[in-house]
Amino acid sequence: MPIRTNRGRAAVYRRLWGWPLRSPRHLIATIVGVIALVATTSIVVENAVGPRSGGNTAGGVLTTSPSGAPGGNQVGVLPSAGTTSPLPTKAPSPTAAAPSAPVSPDAQLAAEGWVDAWLDHPAGTTNAKWLEGLQRWTSDELLPTLKSVDPANVPSEIKSKVKAVRSTTDSVDFEADLETGKLVLTVARLPEGWRVHKYSRVG
Repeated sequence: MPIRTNRGRAAVYRRLWGWPLRSPRHLIATIVGVIALVATTSIVVENAVGPRSGGNTAGGVLTTSPSGAPGGNQVGVLPSAGTTSPLPTKAPSPTAAAPSAPVSPDAQLAAEGWVDAWLDHPAGTTNAKWLEGLQRWTSDELLPTLKSVDPANVPSEIKSKVKAVRSTTDSVDFEADLETGKLVLTVARLPEGWRVHKYSRVG
């Protein structure tokens, strides 16, 4: 039956406002309900208002530039090449090859001296004795790798003179014919002078 008197309405309002204070459980339930209501309302308002604020479009910020001015960006249009820097690559671009240069006499001397010492191993020569002759012409990086070489397995003569096949200001590649193939070595210009830095037997 509808409440038709002011006294009746006041009694109903007092019961509603007094309900949260009847027990701690009622008070906690009321607080949780108010917080949930406020959170829901803020989310709804943010979703309704957010897309229209800030002047953003679905594809990003729309900017304009004077007609004909370079560098103006538009949605869906890449920036002009003059306004951007190239992206860095994972590896630097290869440097230009060292220019060719005449063979240094010191490089030629180092190659010939190294080959003579490399071939000089009479029967019974120990590795230590063999390395003594090579040390003068060999780089500090290459010399330790020769400690595992048995001189008995090294040829004792070559069929041709040591000749340069490629020369730059910093290194020279030499070749010499062996009975079993080719001897290839690289002489590098180091702080201590020209030294054999790498060698290999081909064939």
